[in-house]
Amino acid sequence: MSYIGFDKEQFEAFRGIDRAGPIHMLNLVKLRDQAEYSDGRSATGAEAYAAYGAGSQKVLERLGGRIVWRGAMELMLIGPSERDWDLCFIAEYPSTDAFVSMIKDPEYREAMEHRQAAVIDSRLIRMNPLPVGQNFGG
Repeated sequence: MSYIGFDKEQFEAFRGIDRAGPIHMLNLVKLRDQAEYSDGRSATGAEAYAAYGAGSQKVLERLGGRIVWRGAMELMLIGPSERDWDLCFIAEYPSTDAFVSMIKDPEYREAMEHRQAAVIDSRLIRMNPLPVGQNFGG
């Protein structure tokens, strides 16, 4: 099973977390070899996702968001070895409302066409940023 979007229940649960302050969204993205646009245009998944990135970046910055971490997956050490991710990053938003505003923004919705065409599977995990500790446990 692949995941490329959230449903109404998941979105309501997301909005229901009543916590002030920034949120981090861990993004794990697997791209299609060839993008699947409804109008049949031709692009690779990477090209389509780059178009999504270019279009969504302006909205992210306008709302006070930013990318705080990016990495390139090299090996699944714990987990299903057949699962790999083309893009791994953490986006920071100043609040839940900022994220909600982004996904409702008309400019962002235009950019989403490219994401939907590009992505074959993804995970989007909301996280509460915590201070860095002395060890793995805190």
